Amino acid sequence: MRADAQAYVDRIDAALDLIRTSLNWDVALRRLDELNARVEDPTLWDDQSGAQAVMTERRRLDESISAAKEIAQERDDALEFIEMAEEEGDTGLADEGVASLEKLAARADRDKVKALLSGEADSLDTYIEIHAGAGGTESQDWAEMLLRMYQRWAEARGYKVSVVDYQAGDQAGIKSATIEVKGENAYGYAKTESGVHRLVRISPFDSAAKRHTSFSSVWVYPVIDDSFEVEINESDLKIDTYRASGSGGQHVNTTDSAVRITHQPTGIVVASQNDRSQHKNRATAMGMLKARLFEAELQRREAEASGEYEAKTEIGWGHQIRSYVLQPYQMVKDLRTGYTSSAPNAVLDGGLDEFIAATLAQKVTGEKVDVEDVE
Repeated sequence: MRADAQAYVDRIDAALDLIRTSLNWDVALRRLDELNARVEDPTLWDDQSGAQAVMTERRRLDESISAAKEIAQERDDALEFIEMAEEEGDTGLADEGVASLEKLAARADRDKVKALLSGEADSLDTYIEIHAGAGGTESQDWAEMLLRMYQRWAEARGYKVSVVDYQAGDQAGIKSATIEVKGENAYGYAKTESGVHRLVRISPFDSAAKRHTSFSSVWVYPVIDDSFEVEINESDLKIDTYRASGSGGQHVNTTDSAVRITHQPTGIVVASQNDRSQHKNRATAMGMLKARLFEAELQRREAEASGEYEAKTEIGWGHQIRSYVLQPYQMVKDLRTGYTSSAPNAVLDGGLDEFIAATLAQKVTGEKVDVEDVE
């Protein structure tokens, strides 16, 4: 087989292996049979919410299993086509077969990532919350760069983005911001971005043109509705109101319409200032708090299942996950998977999909990577 064809086949097979592993293939096939049988049961819709859950699970499984089967069949068809063309000595036809394998490899990569989204909340919309670290203007400017990066990433995927909270920096950048991202599997993709992000660059704010290191933290959590039960005691809440400000909202209000809620047992703080109504901002902030608490529970369950659960401090979630180096060389490196890019400007312009795919794949394979940080 031609080397280029073999390379595409290897890529396709690797994607199929990951899809089957993530689905637990044999179990998934049996489960789909069970769900198909339940759909045929005329009493299914006696319980509307239960029926909807069955239909959603069935659709997800059927799409993933069908996609894997189609990819495998198309791979075999392309290989047969190439073999026939080579036997006839028709280079042009063989090139067509290789081109079809190339397209199929790209599709397999996309379906692989989608199949990795099997978490309870992965299909939901998401909040992305960004906080500048210590360091004043440097970190605040870096936080704004991250905000732009996630906005560009979301928009490139066709997601709808709105700013929920925005706290402008003292001289430049932002102290913090929260955006809501709406779209299929928004949380499933974005959840891999939670953690501390480090920037190394020649500071535009330093007249001596020295290299600076800045840190900002990112926290991602799903947008949930009333179907997710989260208990919150009002006595545990500290609620503050303040005047909305900054370029993140649609206005600069002259009343204390913005709302900040602190959940005192956990130290979680959420805020909303996107609406003129204090009542609506409070409702939004309460929804965000429920989502944060729900996400914390998801993380606890996942850690327990993998045997890695341990008590976390308030900054325990803020481990460093990625370094972005703009000087003295150009590189972005993920410190969990080892995935690197030599085009940091493209990454900062929203090119995150390869980093996301690598992290999702690692969660399935369980492979631990010992990665040296970049300086």
